[in-house]
Amino acid sequence: MDLKSKIILISGPTASGKSKAALKIAKKLNGEIINADSMQVYKELKILTARPSKTDLNKIDHHLYGFRSVKKEFSSGEWLKLAKKNIKKIRDKNKIPVLVGGTGLYFKALTDGLVKIPKIPISVRDKIRRMQNKLGQKKFYLKLLNNDPLVKNKIDPTDVQRSIRAYEVIKFTKKSVFSWYMKTKPSFKKDQFIKIYVDYPKEILINKISKRVDQMMKNGAIQEVKDFLKLDLKSDSNIFKVIGIREIKEFIDKKISMHDLKLNIVIKTRQYAKRQRTWSRGQMSDWEKFDAEALSKFIKKL
Repeated sequence: MDLKSKIILISGPTASGKSKAALKIAKKLNGEIINADSMQVYKELKILTARPSKTDLNKIDHHLYGFRSVKKEFSSGEWLKLAKKNIKKIRDKNKIPVLVGGTGLYFKALTDGLVKIPKIPISVRDKIRRMQNKLGQKKFYLKLLNNDPLVKNKIDPTDVQRSIRAYEVIKFTKKSVFSWYMKTKPSFKKDQFIKIYVDYPKEILINKISKRVDQMMKNGAIQEVKDFLKLDLKSDSNIFKVIGIREIKEFIDKKISMHDLKLNIVIKTRQYAKRQRTWSRGQMSDWEKFDAEALSKFIKKL
């Protein structure tokens, strides 16, 4: 396999071992790693977002990790621009770019191009957000489906942010967000990508998630959240999507026990992993799927 012109993409549900796989592949192929996780870009939440350890960062050059303050929102457009810039820099050094993360939309922007939707006025966005708050997500999603049938099976019914975005687009542009997707142009040729999707059987992944949560607590996740809460950000900020913030706050406020804290984070993480898998089935059908054993054999053949 000629890898000189390739870009390696590694995705999979949370706690599936993507980062370890990226490290092994980058080490073997003289590559460098680029972050493709929307929450690992933030510097203040290293533990909860499971950013690579200092040891791993010292083994291989890593890019786009922990460089942005949570006080500033970070868009997929910004990520794509920086990712392309880093891909070029890595290639200029005759190395191979290895992108790893769980944010499917980042990979989609890279492989399929970024959607260029007209800017939607803040008045329209605020009105739709108020509607969602009033109706609740379940009724709001049904209303969205009535307006935009293309959303079905493409946006998870529990995904508030993407549901609101889709509603904004259909209302303001009179076209589905997925119609806009079809007009996009990719920055790279499709055959340049090696797409790896890492996953485990459900029972093994649940066990890995539980162990990760225990390790997060030992590593200082509670203090991390205490420091984060001092920033006094708005509760509807995108960063509050990081699993563990709200749960740890409940523990700090003495509303739940340590046992319930860990259990709640495990449950939320399992639900998130399920949503990632559902999304991948619809949006990443051309990615090659690997369990741990198959991935190990694949890496040896590289």
